[in-house]
This record gives sequence, C-alpha cells and structure tokens, in this order.
Amino acid sequence: MAKNFEISVLLDFYGEMLTEKQRDFLDLYYNEDLSLAEIAENEGITRQGVRDSIKRAEAQLFEMESKLHLSERFSELKKGLSEIEACADVIFNYNLEHSLSREINENITRIKSLAEFLGEG
Repeated sequence: MAKNFEISVLLDFYGEMLTEKQRDFLDLYYNEDLSLAEIAENEGITRQGVRDSIKRAEAQLFEMESKLHLSERFSELKKGLSEIEACADVIFNYNLEHSLSREINENITRIKSLAEFLGEG
C-alpha cells in the first residue's frame, strides 16, 4: 500500500482518536495535498512544527493499527466478500447451463445482495 493511501485509510479508521489539529494536518497534507509550508502558513506556525505534528500523528495511527488491526480486517473482509460474489457467479452460471433451479437463483441473488451490502461499510 502506498504511504499516502495507507495514511488516508488509517485516518478514516482512527482519525477520531487523534487531536483535532493532528487530524486537520494529516487531512490537509495527505488528502488535500497541501505542502508543509502551506499548512504552516495557514496555521501561523513553523514548517517544522507542522512536520513534527504530522509525524507524531502518523506514529499514533500506525500504533493503533498494530494493536487493533481494523484496517487489515476490513481489507480481508472486502477480499472475502469478493470471493463470495465470484463463487455465487460460478454457481449461477452452472445453474443456467444445467438445472435452471429458481430456488438456486433466488439464493444466489440474496447472497450477492448481502455481500454487496456488507461490502459498503
């Protein structure tokens, strides 16, 4: 995972556990693509102050992920749901070619619908 994307994802999961200023700095730096100098100028502090705050916040995000693994679990859940949908497609196609069971088609539709709903989180 590229660092910018990884930080953005971790910010989504753990951002509320950071201070408001840390959250804002990370959002401006990683999501809004502002430079350290631009953030510092907007906030009226030094570039080094912004950098230090961002580095501390990054360390906190990585520490939280290493303890809680929410992002990792979410990624695994998404992969599993994709596999479930792929298996449902295989069963659907087999059913079309062989038995044409309405009950199987209804269950496949339900499985795919549930997988899609669970994957939206």
